[in-house]
Formats: sequence, C-alpha cells, structure tokens
Amino acid sequence: MTDYAIYDVFTATALEGNPLAVVFDADHLDEARMQAIAREFNLSETVFALKPDNPVHTARLRIFTTVRELPFAGHPTVGGAIALADRRLGGAVPDAGIDMVKMLEEPIGAVRCAVRINKGGGSGFAEFDLPRLSRQLEAEIEPADIGAALGLDPQEIGFENHRVSLWSAGVPYVLIPVHDMAAAAKAECNPALWERIAPMGDGQLAYAYLYCRGGVNHKASFHARMFAPGEGVAEDPATGSAAAALSGAIHQFDGMLDGNHPLVIEQGVEMGRPSLIHLHIDCAGGQVTHVRIGGQAVRIATGKLLV
Repeated sequence: MTDYAIYDVFTATALEGNPLAVVFDADHLDEARMQAIAREFNLSETVFALKPDNPVHTARLRIFTTVRELPFAGHPTVGGAIALADRRLGGAVPDAGIDMVKMLEEPIGAVRCAVRINKGGGSGFAEFDLPRLSRQLEAEIEPADIGAALGLDPQEIGFENHRVSLWSAGVPYVLIPVHDMAAAAKAECNPALWERIAPMGDGQLAYAYLYCRGGVNHKASFHARMFAPGEGVAEDPATGSAAAALSGAIHQFDGMLDGNHPLVIEQGVEMGRPSLIHLHIDCAGGQVTHVRIGGQAVRIATGKLLV
C-alpha cells in the first residue's frame, strides 16, 4: 500500500485552485505503473515522490499528466513541496508556523523551494526558484490562425506592445495577449485546429496560454487561461510553468526596469476554480536574472493506493 494526498494548489480555499495528487514513497513503482496511476487520478498532473539521488536533497519528483511525464511543472512543485513538509511535520507545527527549505530533484534539474506551513497543517505557502529562465523560441504564428483555433476575432488579439509569441522555461507555450477579460472569457479551444496550427518547442507541441491585464481579484496583475488538449486537459485552472514562460514575455514587451517586480496572475476564474500565482521577476543589466513562482495549497484528502 502507498500513501497519497490530494491538494488544491495556488489557493487557500478547498475545492478551488488546481487539484494535485501526491504519491509518497513511490520508489517501488515503475514508469508504466506511475502513468497508469496518473490516468486513474485523472487530474491535470500527479506527482510521485521518490528518494533523492543526492542524499542532502529532500526528494526526487516525477510529474505525470494523464498521457506522459513532464520535465517540470509549477503546481506539482508547489503542492509537492508543501505535501512533503506536511508529511515530515506530522501536524507538529508551532503556533507561529514554521519555515523550511526543500531541494527537489526534477528532470529539468534541482529546484530550491522555500515552504511555510501554518498552524493546524493542511495548508501552506511555497515559492521556488525557476530552474530555467524563460526564453523566446522561433516560430511563425499568424494571429488569424490563433483566433480561428480559439474562437477569437483577430482584432481581439494583442494589447499595447504585447504580441503573440512562443516562450518556454522548460514547457513551451504560445502566449496569446488579448484585449480584455471579455475576450479571454469567450475563448474556446478547438483541439483539432490547435494541433494543426500550434508550433513545436522543446520537442513538444506548444500549449495555448491567453492573458490580459487586470483580473476579478484586486491583487491580480494579469488574468489568464490555459488550454492543453493534447494532454487531455481541456482547460487548466492554474499553470505555474506557463507563468514561468510568461515572465520572459512580460520583461520583453513591458520593458521592465532593473529591480524586483512582484506580480500576481489570476487563472481558473472561468472554470469556477479561481487561482492566484505569485510571480517575482528580478532584472539587472536589462536582463531577467532570477524568477520565483509561489502560491498557497490546501490538503483536501488523504488515502492509500492498494496497487
């Protein structure tokens, strides 16, 4: 039997945010069994915690969608770090809470993650250093094709200096700026059309990530939606790897000055699962030098796998 837990990530409210299954002590599971378990949970991602290759690290994480393994993903990193901290503490949290640092091994590389667990357990906040900075990839993308695949008029695509572009911080996204939240709300992804027009990046078909300024939540700097039909994800309520990719586009199109830029990205509103992703971009010498992504997570279930 193998212990697991379910967390809602990028939220402090149960049944909001992006659900994540965390399977502990998974060293005895081979890749095929992990993939089968991820299909069984049928969530956008399931993370498996194994013993680390480096004994000073906390754990090695393997992240699976329902169809394949990923090199890196944001909400499994945040949720996995909080779940591992919860499990280690076993509810023994002081009234003031506790801060911890986790070093997580993922296929993309080692990921440093700071975690704060609140009194009572089951909820916390984690923030990780981006293991790979966002970079723009070469691609010829016609706004008219994007509009056809997403049900948008070409004139609804783009705002200010922001234009459609392809970026990746480990997972590729076509970043699609739209005029406003009304345009974002009307978008619907046609899987067949998207597969036909989407570019390749980092060895895979890029996902669609729409964004505009503002949000329903007054804290939000940007409002976003993400579609990954090729992964069996009609829409994702919170996507840390997309926020990672977006950091490069924000720096380029907004002409960020040197310094620290704290931002909040709102996602999942149209799905009834609102999420808030914290994004910190550090710039020096006209370049992005450091990016951190963080968010809250709340435990909603625990159990045992009988396989």
